[in-house]
Parts: sequence; C-alpha cells; structure tokens
Amino acid sequence: MKKILLLLAALWFAPCGLCAADAAKPNILLFYADDLGYGELGCYGFKEVPTPNIDSIAANGLRFTSGYVTAPLCSPSRAGLMTGRYQQRFGHENNNMTPAGGLPPTETIFAQRMKALGYATGIVGKWHLGKEPELLPVKRGFDDYFGVFGNPGSYFQPKGFINSRVSLASQEAPKDFYTTDAFAAFAAGWIAEHKAAPWFLYMPFNAVHTPHEASEKYLQRFTHIAEPRRRQFDGMLSALDDAVGVVLAKLRALKLEENTLIFFISDNGAPGGRGGNGVLRGGKHTCWEGGMRLPWMMQWKGRLPAGKVEDRAVVQLDVLPTCVAAAVGTVDPAWKLDGLNLLPYLADGNKERPHPTLCWRIDGMWAIRHGDLKLVVGDPGHAPELFNLAADLGEKSDLAASQPDKVKELKALWNQWNAQLAAPSAPKDKSEAKAKKKQRRQTPRQST
Repeated sequence: MKKILLLLAALWFAPCGLCAADAAKPNILLFYADDLGYGELGCYGFKEVPTPNIDSIAANGLRFTSGYVTAPLCSPSRAGLMTGRYQQRFGHENNNMTPAGGLPPTETIFAQRMKALGYATGIVGKWHLGKEPELLPVKRGFDDYFGVFGNPGSYFQPKGFINSRVSLASQEAPKDFYTTDAFAAFAAGWIAEHKAAPWFLYMPFNAVHTPHEASEKYLQRFTHIAEPRRRQFDGMLSALDDAVGVVLAKLRALKLEENTLIFFISDNGAPGGRGGNGVLRGGKHTCWEGGMRLPWMMQWKGRLPAGKVEDRAVVQLDVLPTCVAAAVGTVDPAWKLDGLNLLPYLADGNKERPHPTLCWRIDGMWAIRHGDLKLVVGDPGHAPELFNLAADLGEKSDLAASQPDKVKELKALWNQWNAQLAAPSAPKDKSEAKAKKKQRRQTPRQST
C-alpha cells in the first residue's frame, strides 16, 4: 500500500513539476547594436559619452573582452546570430547576402527555435536579412515586427519601415519619429503585453550606423562638442543608451529583470577613421581585431556572476544555443550549430576555453584565431601575418617570419574550415555607395 501511495503521489505531482520547469524559463532580451566599436562604451573605457544603462548590463553580469562576431559587416553578422552557424556555410558572406536576396528560407532561425519552446517572439529594429515578403521576420518565427528591413537612410523618415500589426508593406513613419526612441517605446510596450509568458525579444538597433543624425534632445547634451559630425554621433550614442535604459526600466517595473537573460552585442566594429575601436587595429569590413572584436555583455541576475570581466573568446553564434539551454531545451546535433552553450563555461571553476579556434572569411580577407595566436590576411592578396594577441592586442608585431611552423599550422586549420563552406560570395559593388557618401558629405545635415 505504501508503494502504491508513493506512486500515486509521484503521478499527481509530475504535471506540477513540468509547470515549474516551464515557469522557470527565462525571458530572453537580445540587444544588437550597429557599427558600435570596442572602445565606444563607458564600461570599455570611453569617457566622451556617458552610457550608464548599457554599462549596467556589465555591472550586473559579465563583460567579455574577447567577444567576437563571425563577420565584420552588418548582414552576415546578423545571419550568423540568427542561425548559430557560420554564415558562409549557406552563402551569406557579405551584404550581397545570397542569391535568394536574404537569409535562405532553408535555414531555421532563432525565433523558430524559441517558438518551439513555447516563447512569444518579437523583433524591434533593423532586420537586414531580406526584404522580400517570404524573407521578412514574421515569416521566420517572429510574432511581431516593428522596424526597418535594411539601412533606413534616415533616423527621422526611415525607408523600409514596417509595423507588422499594420501591414507587411513599407509604411511612412509617424510624425515626430526617431528610430532609436521609437524602437525603445514599442519594445517596452511589447514586453508589458507579454509579461505573463516567456518571451524572446530581439532588438537589432540601426544606431550608431550612418547617417549620423540625432534629435535636438540629444544634441543639447553635447553643446560642448564643437565638431558638428562628432556632436551628431555623440547624440546618437546617448540615444542608444537611453533606449536600452527604457527597456531595462520596464523590466524592473514589471519585476521581470531577475528572470530575464540579457545580451548586449554589436554587429561589427566601428568604421575606420572614427577611432571607435580603441587600441584595436582596423575596423568594419576588415579581419583585423577592430572589425570583429567588440562590446559583448551578458546578464542573468542570480544565475551568472555580477561585475565579472571575462577574457576567454566567445562569439555571437553562441547566443542561440545558450538561450535554448537556458529555456530548458536541447540542441539537436542535426541542427549543425557552430555556436555552443556558454553557461557551463561561465560556472565557477571552469577555466576551459569555449572556442580554442575561431575563423573568418570575407571578400578575399580571412583570419583564424587559435589559442592566443592569430593568422590574418588583412588585405586581399597580401601574405598572412601572425600575431600573439595576449601580448600584442593592437596587431603591431608580425611574427610570421620568426614562427613559420605556426603559420603553417594555423593555415592548415583554416583550410580545413574553409573547405566546409560555400564558395566565396562576390564582393559588393561599392561605387554607388561611395557616390552617395560623397554627396552626403557635401550636403549640410539638418536635425529636428
């Protein structure tokens, strides 16, 4: 009789156990900045623009000093993030995307993985993974989409703006629209609507990508900056920090912060010439460290350490499998992910490197980091250069001539990886973009 009673009790409480597991699933909040460099936040040493809200994610969690993306360019970086796979595997090497014009429908993406685990899903911001109807976020697992499908050309009158609750066609932005502020307001409202259920919210900002346009509210904070373009940039960065603050404040007001796993990552490094990558060499669209090492933070109160600085290499491919694991899901080997669940590596006492080796390839440039050594072709057609990043973060002292065996070893590893990929994509024709950039420089910029 005692055994029967124990069995009945076990059966009675089993459903409650399942409910408890479901209730324990954290919400997922993923901020993805645009063109924000390694040296452009307060918590990474930048003093010109206060960024207290973004910095709070580092203070309440982990700040990675070797946080990478797999592409130093907008669209392929996002393709890797959304799939957890090296984007070159499916031909999404650069902003040309793929012959399909975006992220191939054959790839299962982040939102679809989270929906399968019972999550509400939303995207607020810049998609940049295809503008055809079948490639838009709401066709790829997102319940709601409020944002722009590519670079919008203006922060005040953005082209390609879509609110999926109105239509899947491009719409005219409302009056007094400023993308960064509007994205924050919609995201805060979306979180309030879904406060009772586990949710995944992806916020890929278009800030601080060009054109540099700040509203008067933010420009007034930097009247001491004499150079007009620098003042515009500082205002944009301040707006980005405010937007993050609006969303974090909503989490706290709804008492959701303790059960929300938060990421803040940039899609690639700052463009060259801005000085936004700190001590790192190179910038956006290069395979130097300045192109793909960038701000990378993670917060989960009560589950991850607070205020910790982590130097082991991580990459944006890791976000998807980490979130699946946090949501009590299982990564199927059939998914063929290149990212991995970071949670075991962040536990106390685990000193193992999540990624002993990382690789890059884009438009005739390539690199491999193996341990602390990095072999890189920074300019198409040039001989590979070898650097020890532990001693030479700025990639100034080429060791290739003195360590030919290491050059050979790393090149062989890169060749093995490269052999698994689709053929290289054709570089994007930049002539039209250069002409538009020249025209912008010659035209005075107005702000509202």
